[in-house]
Amino acid sequence: MALREQSYLILLALAEGPSHGYGVIKTVREVSEGRVRLGPGTLYGALDRLATEGLVRVSGEEVVDGRHRRYYELTGPGEELLTEETARLVRLAAGAQRRLNLRAQPGMGV
Repeated sequence: MALREQSYLILLALAEGPSHGYGVIKTVREVSEGRVRLGPGTLYGALDRLATEGLVRVSGEEVVDGRHRRYYELTGPGEELLTEETARLVRLAAGAQRRLNLRAQPGMGV
């Protein structure tokens, strides 16, 4: 099952351990080198969907400065899917690199 980029990045953000929403947003921005910027509505909609699919779960809650903060973590199936999707992307990138290298070789009609 291929993941949407946002879902993949959210799972990747949780790979190091539980995090709250703002932490996930910040990590996704860092990992994507600023290319993907999740708003709270998008993030929490995705987290709800990922939780329904059994890929993440709420690991704790607290109130900080009067604001409710919920922490999320990967489940076993979430970690397994993240690992599989990462391996798939590595294979895809390796195949792409081989094709680009073939194009760059002299005498290959490019």
